[in-house]
Amino acid sequence: MHENQLITKDLKLVLKSPPPWKLNGEAIILIFKFKKDWIEKFGLLPKHLKGRFKGGLGYVMLIKYEKSPVGPYHELLFLPGKFRKSKKQAITKIYVDTLASAQNGRTNWGIPKETLPFIWKKEKNRDIIQLKSDNQVIFSTEITHGGISFPVSTSFLPINLCQTWNKVKYNTKPTGFGWGKLAKVQNLDLNPDFFPDIQKIKPLLAIRINPFQINFPEPTFEDEIN
Repeated sequence: MHENQLITKDLKLVLKSPPPWKLNGEAIILIFKFKKDWIEKFGLLPKHLKGRFKGGLGYVMLIKYEKSPVGPYHELLFLPGKFRKSKKQAITKIYVDTLASAQNGRTNWGIPKETLPFIWKKEKNRDIIQLKSDNQVIFSTEITHGGISFPVSTSFLPINLCQTWNKVKYNTKPTGFGWGKLAKVQNLDLNPDFFPDIQKIKPLLAIRINPFQINFPEPTFEDEIN
């Protein structure tokens, strides 16, 4: 077992917490089927993934982690689908609101986390979420939900990641389970310079999951060759 340590990064204290991680919270998942041409043009892909998109389901996830090894935090991520010959998925854009989550996400699993402040307001059957940078709206949405709860798991929405960080590929297969309700995006505003512009693309399905638990295991590693 690894013990959490405090390390210094850019003169700030960062909680270093190696995997595996067990996290609990609630989430909103928007499920898409993106076209290859759209992903290449608007997906804000890193250079090593350009021309390697292989399709599959894409996700936009808004997550409120209430418990994690580095404390509570919020997250917004874009997972376009599958890449490379291996047809594994990759998170290509992701924001969190704590430095500890960002630093550990990079070093533990190669996930390219960036930090921005979040506002997440919960009302009856409604979530209002906003990310800003220097008073500029980066992402803002209002999502409603309701109906009968149903089980949701990574068997239904599989995640099998291959993330590249510092020329190393991190292969990780998280597993999770929760209870979901159908959701609907009432409005959405974003800055396409900071997040892929999904404003005119209707999701195949939207689900709000509360509660949920997800486990991130230790990754396996390989050099970035293909």
